[in-house]
Amino acid sequence: MRIIMVLVKGGWLMLPILISSLIAIAIIIDRYIVIRKSRLNVPAFLVKVRGMLREGKIDSAIEFCKDEKTPAAYIVRKGLRKYHLGHDRVKEAIETAGKQEITRLEKGLSVLATISGIAPLLGFLGTVTGMISAFMRIEDLQGAANPSDLAGGIWEALITTAFGLAVGIIAYAFYNYLVAGIKKLVVEMEVISNDVVDTLEEYNRSKKG
Repeated sequence: MRIIMVLVKGGWLMLPILISSLIAIAIIIDRYIVIRKSRLNVPAFLVKVRGMLREGKIDSAIEFCKDEKTPAAYIVRKGLRKYHLGHDRVKEAIETAGKQEITRLEKGLSVLATISGIAPLLGFLGTVTGMISAFMRIEDLQGAANPSDLAGGIWEALITTAFGLAVGIIAYAFYNYLVAGIKKLVVEMEVISNDVVDTLEEYNRSKKG
């Protein structure tokens, strides 16, 4: 209850900061779940797909990727579906699917980055408006204000800065954490995609030979 009272005393600027914090929490939880579900055992996946492709079991590889339900498997599946159209079309399909998956993984991160920058600024704005109110109080009292007349208004103004900084720091920390997780997934997708393209090329050469 005391926390709610403190937030209320912070003034109207506490509302957008609070809303920003709730949005940030929602994005963090959502992206964390998505990244966790997108993880893949790369070596085991490649061994399985390589074996199928070297035997020419393209349809089996597509079904295997469909069951995996990860971004890397989705990209490979998109590429293999274009196998009958030639090597270049496979690469093009993989690149297009890769861009789509990266966009999906990064959904909401720009908002999180914006919150990490705006929340502290909203806090500082609240402090400035609070200080203005304090000086207006001094003017109303014609300079006869004592410290107790001003202390309440000043600490209430500083609440917005503290809360805004807390939201900004947490949002920025999780933004970097999520970006690092997505970068790792992107590297894995590139490794898997390149390996699949090379394996298909080897299979085509052996078939021609």
